[in-house]
Amino acid sequence: MNKNFLIYVFFCWVLLLIQTGLYAQNERPFVIPELKEWQGKEGTFVPSADMRVVFTDEALHSVAKAFAADYGQMFGIVPEVVSGKPVEGDIYFTLKKDKKLGREGYVVRVDRYVTVSAPEPVGAYWATRTLLQICEQSDDHHLPKGQIRDWPDYALRGFMMDCGRKFIPMSYLHDLVKVMAYYKMNTLQVHLNDNGFKQFFDHDWERTYAAFRLECDIYPGLTARDGYYTKREFIDFQKEAASRFVEIIPEIDAPAHTLAFTHYKPEIGSKEYGMDHLDLFNPETYTFMDGLFQEYLGGENPVFCGPRVHIGTDEYSNKKQEVVEKFRAFTDRYIRLVESYGKQACVWGALTHAAGETPVKSENVVMSAWYNGYADPEEMVKQGYKLISIPDGLVYIVPAAGYYYDYLNTEYLYNNWTPARVGETVFEEKDPAILGGMFAVWNDHVGNGISVKDIHHRLFPALQTLASKTWRAQISLPYADFDRLRQKLSEAPGVNQLGRIGHEPALVYEVAWLYPDSCLSYSEIGYNYTVSFDLEAVSEHPGTELFRSDNAVFYLADPVSGLFGFARDGYLNTFRFRPYPGEKLNVQVKGDNVSTSLFIDGKLVEKLDIQKRCFNEGKDSMNYVRTLVFPLGKTGHFRSKISNLKVYNY
Repeated sequence: MNKNFLIYVFFCWVLLLIQTGLYAQNERPFVIPELKEWQGKEGTFVPSADMRVVFTDEALHSVAKAFAADYGQMFGIVPEVVSGKPVEGDIYFTLKKDKKLGREGYVVRVDRYVTVSAPEPVGAYWATRTLLQICEQSDDHHLPKGQIRDWPDYALRGFMMDCGRKFIPMSYLHDLVKVMAYYKMNTLQVHLNDNGFKQFFDHDWERTYAAFRLECDIYPGLTARDGYYTKREFIDFQKEAASRFVEIIPEIDAPAHTLAFTHYKPEIGSKEYGMDHLDLFNPETYTFMDGLFQEYLGGENPVFCGPRVHIGTDEYSNKKQEVVEKFRAFTDRYIRLVESYGKQACVWGALTHAAGETPVKSENVVMSAWYNGYADPEEMVKQGYKLISIPDGLVYIVPAAGYYYDYLNTEYLYNNWTPARVGETVFEEKDPAILGGMFAVWNDHVGNGISVKDIHHRLFPALQTLASKTWRAQISLPYADFDRLRQKLSEAPGVNQLGRIGHEPALVYEVAWLYPDSCLSYSEIGYNYTVSFDLEAVSEHPGTELFRSDNAVFYLADPVSGLFGFARDGYLNTFRFRPYPGEKLNVQVKGDNVSTSLFIDGKLVEKLDIQKRCFNEGKDSMNYVRTLVFPLGKTGHFRSKISNLKVYNY
């Protein structure tokens, strides 16, 4: 056979392999945040049942163990963790200096075994998040062969949760930290005190809701009775977060937003500007605040054990210059007080709004730049502050309030925002004065029916988006592709706050007969669901539960009126329906992120959607939300016959 003909056939074969993708280099894997650098090779690394996680330096032992535990939780196989040298099929962690990667960068090489190298353990940990995200996108959890080099553009990538106006359970905060870490966000600010708006409480400060969320010994009775964190659990929370390389910044907000303090000690409240303002001319104000900070910063093992503490300092009145000067002196005093305990002080931007002569320390002080009218970013940088970009008009979520955002405009943020953009002021990308960016949830409207599940439903797509833009300012993947692919990723190992069962519309769970006091396979199903069952009713006692999860209850007879209904987050919502004894019915409950509907025999009985509630003869109003992430975990002690349970995910 002609030699030239054989060469021609060979090259045609190679070309065919390339065109069909059989010999092509692997494409860049999709992860959040998007990878900085990728060099693809051919082939894949498929983890085996006897895969080991190997580390060289003892500083990486905890990272290796965390990766193995998370891998086991997600995929059902817990790799052995050993110290030593890698062999084929292992995942290998090592420390290696690389100036370009900075503190948080990492390199991953996937070949016969996977090598993770990083200058510091934090970079190795972020690499594990990348590996897990890639692995979860295929049935065999394979990794494409190639090399990743990745590092963040901004050192601070975070989120702020308002726990003052709405109690956020510690169990959720633990899950939130896991989610943040999974997407390489490293800072969670916990806003520990705040109050509602008095127009929703008969314009009466004494009746207006206010809360301080920490256990307090020096001022017994200050701690909120409807939900708080013990000192021990708050310390443990900070330490667990730190083990995931997430810093907790606790915030005690003063001298405004302080109604919880003036409820406790009325004499320190301002009679002129409102009892949600501290009286800055009263010496007792400073005695009180000094004692409060001492409570959490003093001693050998302080309650606030991280490197930074936020002292608030936003939205105080500036009607009189003498008040402005007192406000500036207050700010300076508590910056220095926090620093005297060895912490870095953080403040909300307010010093353009409160312009004056009294000096306020700026060196080594972090300012949350939220509204340029309160603090001009360029001027604050000139004064020496380091900024966190958290512009209210772009990244503030206020659930169901009708102002700011209910859900962030993630497409706009993905395409247009980086931490260099502080409102209308735009700095050079990676300007050293900009530490990074955050977004926030403010629970302004106390009593509006919003649940923690509703909050999570709002923050999760925002978190995925802002994680992308704070790690890598200039992205390459079009938003439509990002939005489609992001929804296929988990929230974090072991976390399913969204209550997702499957990714496609389908019948996802069914049971022929429901028996009292039994456990089901799923704890709950999140929004865009239908739960259907057949009911042969008997008279049930008030408070009879059909289903319960850790977060909600669905009643066959609610505790107050004996109607169908549900409770979550301290709110009870009922449908105008109670079956007759002996009646045979098909019941359907449909839920999304704005409503919960009851159907009987296919006919809509009632849709509990967003309800407008009016105050002060209609001058003020609040949106009341009646949603339900449907509980499925356990059945109640009912007497009716329940059959043909079907759960649909739409």
